[in-house]
Amino acid sequence: MKEVFRMDKKLIITNRIRLLRFLANEMTQLELAEKAGASRQTIIAVEAGKYTPSLELAFRIAQVFGVPIGEVFECKDESACTEDFRAKNLGAEAPEQLGQGSAEVLLV
Repeated sequence: MKEVFRMDKKLIITNRIRLLRFLANEMTQLELAEKAGASRQTIIAVEAGKYTPSLELAFRIAQVFGVPIGEVFECKDESACTEDFRAKNLGAEAPEQLGQGSAEVLLV
């Protein structure tokens, strides 16, 4: 049976931009901004998880690194992240890791 997405579930978007910049010869935020056609302030906010980029910008960021968008951004619903948080903090095995060093954005 197909799972139905419920609109009352909150989505958490994480990113690996900092890691990808490091792996790309320590690319600066300014260099990424120029290559992706965005401002440095926008890249800073996206990387820190304070701003969710447009779909177009998300694809452009992925193109700069030459990876699929799923290698840059990941989306989970709040309940999956709550389970991960509980597992990490209560010492149980987490079903899936969020990705160390990734920023998280909570969409309301």
